[in-house]
Amino acid sequence: MAERAPPEAAAPGLRVAFFSDASAGRNGTGTYYQDLLAALEGELAAMAIFQPEGPGAEADPSIPLPGDTTQRLGLPRPGRVRARLRQLQPHVVVAATPGPYGLYGARWARRLGSGLVSAYHTDFAQLSAMYWGWLGQRLVAAPARAVQGRLLRRSEAAVVMAPEFVPTVRAAGARQVEVVGTPLDPAFLEPPLAAPPRRIGRVCFVGRLAREKNLESLVQAASDWPALDFAVAGDGPLREELEAAAEQRPNLRLLGWLDRAGVRALLDDADLLVLPSHTETFGSIALEAMARGRPPLVAAAAGIHAWPQLAEGLFRQEAEEPLSAALGRLQALPPEALERTAGRARELACALHKDTVAAWLDLLHRYGRGGA
Repeated sequence: MAERAPPEAAAPGLRVAFFSDASAGRNGTGTYYQDLLAALEGELAAMAIFQPEGPGAEADPSIPLPGDTTQRLGLPRPGRVRARLRQLQPHVVVAATPGPYGLYGARWARRLGSGLVSAYHTDFAQLSAMYWGWLGQRLVAAPARAVQGRLLRRSEAAVVMAPEFVPTVRAAGARQVEVVGTPLDPAFLEPPLAAPPRRIGRVCFVGRLAREKNLESLVQAASDWPALDFAVAGDGPLREELEAAAEQRPNLRLLGWLDRAGVRALLDDADLLVLPSHTETFGSIALEAMARGRPPLVAAAAGIHAWPQLAEGLFRQEAEEPLSAALGRLQALPPEALERTAGRARELACALHKDTVAAWLDLLHRYGRGGA
């Protein structure tokens, strides 16, 4: 659990508790709330996040996630949560995930008379088809969707990160739907930028090494473009397969899991980030690349394309377009076009970050109540 108490000047403001089943920085959802809390620093009277502990801390009880044993589902320790919540007395609880932590947060919101806002970060229907097959979908995905629907119906509002998910959460029973953007960690906003790219020589990928990321297309691109350097950062169930592929391709490097400073350094050293995912609720790493002045190449399935104000700062990999073909298309661009897109990427990412923080503050105040 992480706690943050802003300066005394903010004391009359709102108190917020976040509950997330994702550890800080370990996947897209964990990173989202890590960055959001950093962005809200000083804007609230008090806030705390309850989530599985990170490396080096006392571990919560946990079980492996079906289909991906590199991630675990943590179980909250009631005593640790109860004492801090009673001290915090939140006006609003944000249930970021429909797992044990998110459901526990919803329970305490009702007990304390706090407002409840839930978030929709994962499309279980798409992921279940990739990982679990017919039987797994019946035994795992269907109950997960049912629990998520129950959480949405109990909430005053549901938060989505792209407009395309509004019909989905409305159909699941959400009373009110709020569309918000994605925040950025100060580590991606404040340090000086490297010179903008004028050609594509170094390509990187950052994310979970899992089926939904369509990493086979990246391996094929490394084979098709031996003059390009491909760097892959992350961990996940496909790590061994990628290690074997890298042994056969001298231009493909696996870097393992990187902390935020390591990710920023990788982006600064690259000319292009690629995100060829089959499914991607938003694609936070693409926004981080934009903030560092690196235009990403993002699959059409990613939610980031639902934000038209970002279009001039990124490249789109079309639905049926192989990653190799998309890379060939970008390499044919004149240097000035790549440099111009990189410049716009930075401007547009910073603008979305500012709008996102304002949107979160607005909805937290609108749905905050109780705290008694």
